[in-house]
Amino acid sequence: MKNTLARRTATLALLFLVVLPAFAREATGPQQPIAVQMYTLRNAGSLDQQLKIVHDAGVHAVETVGTQNVGAAELKQLLDRYSIKAISSHVQLADLRNDLDGVVAFNRSIGNATLVVPYLTEKERPTDAAGWTALGQELGSISKRVRAEGMRLAYHNHDFELVDFNGRTGLELLFAAAGPDLQTELDLAWVARAGLDPAVMLEKLRDRMFAVHAKDNAPKGQAEDEGGFAAVGQGVLDWNVILPAAAGAGVQWYIIEHDQPRDPAKAIQTGADYLRQHLNPTVPTSANARH
Repeated sequence: MKNTLARRTATLALLFLVVLPAFAREATGPQQPIAVQMYTLRNAGSLDQQLKIVHDAGVHAVETVGTQNVGAAELKQLLDRYSIKAISSHVQLADLRNDLDGVVAFNRSIGNATLVVPYLTEKERPTDAAGWTALGQELGSISKRVRAEGMRLAYHNHDFELVDFNGRTGLELLFAAAGPDLQTELDLAWVARAGLDPAVMLEKLRDRMFAVHAKDNAPKGQAEDEGGFAAVGQGVLDWNVILPAAAGAGVQWYIIEHDQPRDPAKAIQTGADYLRQHLNPTVPTSANARH
């Protein structure tokens, strides 16, 4: 009798162990493709404190700003401490031109495989269609070298790339010249500030979408101390149109960013909660999402 009872107890325990992981996944919901651009947190204390804010918002991925001013080993250790992975890194064009091997080595060390051109200085910005085409060709060449290292290269826009040249923006000319290897990281707020429709631009670039910068614009004349930006879902962008368009375009990551937040932690929490709810309405927000 005792042996039978023991066997039944062991069987029930085994079934519990098998079922528990699946139940836990169901209870917490699927992991969302949400990340944070670390530029948002640049004034939020030490790097350790910044990553804790990301973790406490229930987000487990970041896009770094270069090396975050630390060595690769230290950065990897901090990321691991908070169960955060680096899904991309903003790397200045000058560094890609002058030290691509070093950039690749650093990012390989932290487990990141996507490099993003984040911004062009005024000297680097083309002024005509031919210039955008030439830059696209250069980035296409770099992207091939990056691909040979098992990584990919993407380009992040502001508004100056969206000047029209006979019916095509500088950004479109750049990608047309770059070839298929160069991916895009579309900054939705800057697209809107340039007077264009983010959903339309997502469709135009659908074959090369790595990520979007999930960022919102405040109503005109408001939040001037925050650069006129707003937390995701709290501004004027029509996310009910944008999010389906992003999904249809094959966006892989929704990277929360706020260029000048009054309260960085609140901006990230608000944006993460909004995206969790609207990317998958069954996923819990805020308190239930933290783990």
